[in-house]
Amino acid sequence: MPREIALHMRGGVITERDPQFCTIRTRIPAGMVNSQMLRGLADIAEKFSAPGLHLTTRQTIEIPGIDSRNLQAIAAELDRNGTPIGSERDEVVNVTACPGLPRCVFANIDSTNLAKAIDNRLFGREMPVKIRISISACPNACTSPMLNEIGIIGRISPIRTPGLCTGCGTCVEYCKEGAISIKKGVSVLDPALCVQCGTCIRSCPFALLKSSGEHYMISVGGRRGRHPRIGRELVVVRTPEAVVDVVEKVVQWVYRRAWSGRLLSEQLEDIRFGQLRDEIWNMLPASVLFEDV
Repeated sequence: MPREIALHMRGGVITERDPQFCTIRTRIPAGMVNSQMLRGLADIAEKFSAPGLHLTTRQTIEIPGIDSRNLQAIAAELDRNGTPIGSERDEVVNVTACPGLPRCVFANIDSTNLAKAIDNRLFGREMPVKIRISISACPNACTSPMLNEIGIIGRISPIRTPGLCTGCGTCVEYCKEGAISIKKGVSVLDPALCVQCGTCIRSCPFALLKSSGEHYMISVGGRRGRHPRIGRELVVVRTPEAVVDVVEKVVQWVYRRAWSGRLLSEQLEDIRFGQLRDEIWNMLPASVLFEDV
C-alpha cells in the first residue's frame, strides 16, 4: 500500500469537503505544548500553505487545507516537531485534562501528567468505538469527564477531628453544596451532599480539617452530542498508577466485547458493565481501592 494512502487512512487525517485536501489533527495529550512546538506548528502550516491553525475542543491543534499529496512530508515534519499525527476515528483519541496541580487552586490531583501516562500506554489503539478519555482535577469537572467514554475526577474527602472545631463557620461559607452546617458550636458534614471537592479543607483557617488523601473516581459510558448522557461510576482508586491500569482494563474490555455502529453508552448493558465492575474490583489490591471514610 502506498505510504500516502496508508497515511490517509489514519484517524488524524480528516478528508475535507474537497477530497483533494485534508485536515491534519495532531497528538497533544492534555493540550500541553512548549513554545518551540507552537513555533514549529506555525512554520509547518506556512510551509504547506495551510490557511491557519485550529484549536480543537479535545485540546489538540489541527492544520487544515493540506494537499493530500503532501501527507508523507507533513507527517515527517510533525514527528520531528514532537506533535505527530493524532487520532479521530474509532480509536483511543487525544486525552484531555484540566491544568490540575500545581496551577489550579481547586485541583486535587496532577491531571496533566496522568493524561500523559494514559496517552503513553493507550493512545491510538484501534477500537470498535471511539474512546474519549477526559480528566478533571476536581469535581468542578471543567473538562466534562462524565460526558466522555472514560472520565476521571480527582477528589479528596474531609476528615474532622472530634473536639477541635471552633465553630467559626468558614467552611460553611465556602461550601457551595450546602453540605456543612454549624450545630452546637461545631461544623457538621452531610455526606449525602458532599461532592468531595476539598474546598472546606483548604478554607479552614486553623487547619483543623484533614484530607482523606487524593483519590480518583473513574466513570464509563458518558457521551456528548445530540443526546448527552452521564457516565456510570466504575471504581474509585487511590493512586495514578491504579488509574492507568483500570483505564487499560476498560479499553481491553471494550475492544473484546463492543461492536461498531453504536456508541459505547448505548451498549454498556449488552457488554455487561456490572461484570466489568466486578472484575476491576477483583483485579485491584485492597490498598488502592478507596471507600468513604
